[in-house]
This record gives sequence, structure tokens and C-alpha cells, in this order.
Amino acid sequence: MSMLSTDYIKPIDIEMLTTGLQFPEGPAFTADGTLWAVELKGERLVCYKNGQLRKYTTGGAPNGIAIDKQDSIWFCDAGQNAVRKFEPANERIMTIINEVESQSLAKPNDLAFDSMGNLVFTCPGDSRTVPDGYACALLKDGTVKKITSGKYFPNGLAFTPDGRSLVMAETYRHRLWKGDWDAATATWYNEYVWCNIGGPDGPGGPDGMAFDVDGHLYVAVFGTGEIRVADNNGNIIKRISLPGKRPTNCAFDPSGKLGLVVTEAETGSLLSIKEHE
Repeated sequence: MSMLSTDYIKPIDIEMLTTGLQFPEGPAFTADGTLWAVELKGERLVCYKNGQLRKYTTGGAPNGIAIDKQDSIWFCDAGQNAVRKFEPANERIMTIINEVESQSLAKPNDLAFDSMGNLVFTCPGDSRTVPDGYACALLKDGTVKKITSGKYFPNGLAFTPDGRSLVMAETYRHRLWKGDWDAATATWYNEYVWCNIGGPDGPGGPDGMAFDVDGHLYVAVFGTGEIRVADNNGNIIKRISLPGKRPTNCAFDPSGKLGLVVTEAETGSLLSIKEHE
């Protein structure tokens, strides 16, 4: 375990839970505290429990993860242009959706459930230089619709703790969008650039993200080796330096045992970050 410090805040502990993963992404926790992630380039789901690692082959290019109330693992698959679901009890994998408006999904990336069980996911496709990335919602009745478009690589996303707003990363513009969220109709409206969070000089930028209990947003900024934290007004209040320049996503352990878990692609690791007063 190493002791690192941030620019202007309390000290932190960073522990590598495991290494050797092939481009880890999408951490999320089930109700019993089990940690799940993916190996995007290893074509696998990863389960970490009681210090033990187990892997399940999925094929494709699994990316972001969201877990439903039945503890099923929903994941974006950029290789198969689909949103898929894995049921741990029987190890069954199902493709849930693979198109919107009669067209194939464009390399789904990250996803999150809202308070009513609608699933929102980003589809960046190849929108690094052309603003044709979009995001969709899968409604409870099975309807799929676009909720925003015209973005340069829409990527990570998260609902605010009260569920009333949605924040989404536009990676190749180094910024975060925020808008009001109507869960009854799965509609995102009044969206605006909320935070210019920055990024590296080269390719990369804001990726996956997670809110803490105080409403502060922790964002993995790919290419910088940092988690950057925005307050409720979109101001950067904290930077956490990481062992590795390519953090991809993060999630808080509801039990508090692991703190903030970060997937880091350069070192192929799952990191546990605990802050101290």
C-alpha cells in the first residue's frame, strides 16, 4: 500500500487489489458487496470477492457495467454493438438491445440505471473528430430512444444522488454536460456544459465517474493519471494522483470497505482509494 497526496486535500491510501487485467473498465458493486468489472481487451467479466478474482468470458469488447436490483450484470459491448446482460446465478449471457431507430448501436460505452429502472447508455461510435456520438435510454417497456446527440465521444455518465439530474462526459472536448432528468418519460432536458474538467494534451479526457454521498463527482480522466473531483457547481476541488496514466472508470463501495475503486488500464489494475481526514 502506498501513501499519496492530492494537490490541496487530505492524504489518501491507494492499494492495488489486483493487476494483470487487460484494459479493465466499468466497476460496480452488487448488493452483497461483490465487485464486478470487465477486461475490455480480454473479452471477460471480472468478479472480485473476498480477495479472490474470478473471470467469465463474454466475447466482444465489454465496457461499462450497471447492476440491477436482481444483481444481474448489464454491460455495454462495443465489439458487438450491443447492451448485454449476465446472470451470475446461471452464468447466462443475453443480448438485450443492439439497435436504435432501426440502426445498429454505435459502440456502446457506459451505462446507468435511473430511479425508475430506465437504463441510459452512451454510444460514442467513432466520434472523436466528428460530433455524431449520442446517448440512449432503454425504457421499462422495452422502448429504446435517443436522449441526446451531436457529441464528441460521449462516454461516462452518472445520475446525481437525488436522481433529478444526469451528468455525461464528452471525452474529446474535455468537458461534462449536465441536464435535468425526467425518469417518468426518460427525457434529458436543459442540458448544458457544466464542467470543463480538462484532459491530456493528446487523446483522452473524462471517462467514467461516480458521485459520493455529498454530491461531489469523481471523474477518471484518461491520459492524465488523475481522478478529478467536481463540487455541486462544477468546480474542480480536488485531484487524486494515481499509479498509471489511464484511469477508465470508478465506483464507490457502498460498504465503505474499499472506498473508491478505480479501474486503471496502463497498469491493468483495480485500485482501492481511501481518503483520511
